[in-house]
Amino acid sequence: MINKKIANILYEIGDLLELQGVAFKPRAYTRAARKIESMKEDLLDYYEEGNLQDIEGIGRAIEDKIIEIIETGDLEYLHKLYEEIPKGLIDVMRVPDIGPKKAKKLYDELGVEDLEGLRDKAEKGEIAKLKGFGERTEEKILKGIEMLEAVSGRHLMHEMIPLAEEIIQYVREHADKIETCGSLRRWQETIGDIDILATGDGQAIMDSLVDFPNVEEVLARGETKTSVRLIGGIQADVRVVDGKSFGAALQYFTGSKEHNVRLRQYAIDKGYKLNEYGLFHKDSEERIAGETEEVIYETLGMAWIPPELREDHGEIDAALEGKLPELLTMKDIKGDLQMHSNWSDGRNTIEEMVREAENMGYGYIAITDHSQGLTIANGLTAKELEERMEEIEHVREKTDVKILNGIEVDIKKDGSLDMDIDVLEDLDIVLGAVHSNFAMDANEQTSRIKDAFSTGIIDIFAHPTGRKIGEREPYAVNLNEIIGAAVDHNVAMEINASPVRLDLDTLNSRQAMEAGAKISIGTDAHDIQHLGFMKYGVGVARRAWLESEDVINTYSFERLKKFLEGRKNG
Repeated sequence: MINKKIANILYEIGDLLELQGVAFKPRAYTRAARKIESMKEDLLDYYEEGNLQDIEGIGRAIEDKIIEIIETGDLEYLHKLYEEIPKGLIDVMRVPDIGPKKAKKLYDELGVEDLEGLRDKAEKGEIAKLKGFGERTEEKILKGIEMLEAVSGRHLMHEMIPLAEEIIQYVREHADKIETCGSLRRWQETIGDIDILATGDGQAIMDSLVDFPNVEEVLARGETKTSVRLIGGIQADVRVVDGKSFGAALQYFTGSKEHNVRLRQYAIDKGYKLNEYGLFHKDSEERIAGETEEVIYETLGMAWIPPELREDHGEIDAALEGKLPELLTMKDIKGDLQMHSNWSDGRNTIEEMVREAENMGYGYIAITDHSQGLTIANGLTAKELEERMEEIEHVREKTDVKILNGIEVDIKKDGSLDMDIDVLEDLDIVLGAVHSNFAMDANEQTSRIKDAFSTGIIDIFAHPTGRKIGEREPYAVNLNEIIGAAVDHNVAMEINASPVRLDLDTLNSRQAMEAGAKISIGTDAHDIQHLGFMKYGVGVARRAWLESEDVINTYSFERLKKFLEGRKNG
């Protein structure tokens, strides 16, 4: 669908207009972008029927721009906006805690035009002197620049996986075998390029790739490899190999580098030579495997290692000893334990969320709208919780999906919760979360969270480090102590599956599992589309060596209820 491309362009227009200090218009473009982004329907259908203005938030001016994008693949208005501001100011705007308004102020008052200029002014202490900034903001800006540079040229999984799937679908008819490889196949949280490996009619595959609608530029064209740049600046590389080498090439190009080095050395020690063309006897050069990965690993005397584990974190030894985990899969997931409805800051009704969960085959979900302390997210009061319960009861009568009446309660600075315990005790499930005061030192933050756990009311600790990839660093906290406290109080640690969070991350999830903590995976969905984020949380869990038994939303509803009730009674 073209929805994502058009939504991104409208978001850009909104940011650029706000950067210029234009009033009202930025919000109109942002609202339209959000609506288009959350639509299940293809925008092209509305275009072909002449009904674009039937979509909420799309008036004549925005309709004209959407039509231009669809018909030409470009938008002159966007180019015009970019010409009116220094190019580097876009990067400044994307530094965490800055945004369009602050970027404009930095430009107007300090002449900051790019990241280097921003760094220079911050290091000289000039930003701290500006009204509305201060020394702490200046420190955050310097850290934010470092974080942006660390993810520069990389993209979030949820941007790359659908694109890779579209490319594969587009060229598949010419391929005998086709598969993603690289960091995308290993489900890393950020991806550099899309790497695809295929066998089949190489010429036809390359021709098809070049004709792919989202291709902006052909970077290199060859008989066995073609590289293109897609709209949005993402590079995609497609390689075609001989069928007899497909497995060896897939193993090699999947990586990681560290895994491959260890595996190759092990092959040498066993009298073999392993490369992207196959597994060979070291002396005779006879190829003995290469068509499939499974046969390569089997010939080396080990179990096939799932791509998510190939990071040289002990997987080769485990494969040799027959001790690889039976990794969690999407089929194991029986429900989603964090989502928001339009009672707080979600876009869909409870019934709409339930219907989508039903479509996904779930047996249960938890509705966990925000509590009253988070006013920016329209958090619920105790009275509103009672009113929402009436709606939940009404929806329960119309579905077989079990609905847990829950909340995401805010953990206050002193470790207390922003709703009375007696109110929370009446709920089926309580998520605790930190949403403010991120700048507390590690000891204070750790004590705050442990104090919240000691109330005995929190079932799940949501997005435990507060990070947002490329936007916000984790807050300072002693995670070892938090995990220990979670084990002591039987609190499940969440893998927040939102692709901008993935929090806990892979290493922290494995740390929690090895310490004996239970894990919950929740999408943090704010509309029905977000329920599909579950696969990203499962990807984190697989990279962390988690099995079904480690994750509470693989439980049957009866077992989950016993877990939740046992916590309260314990």
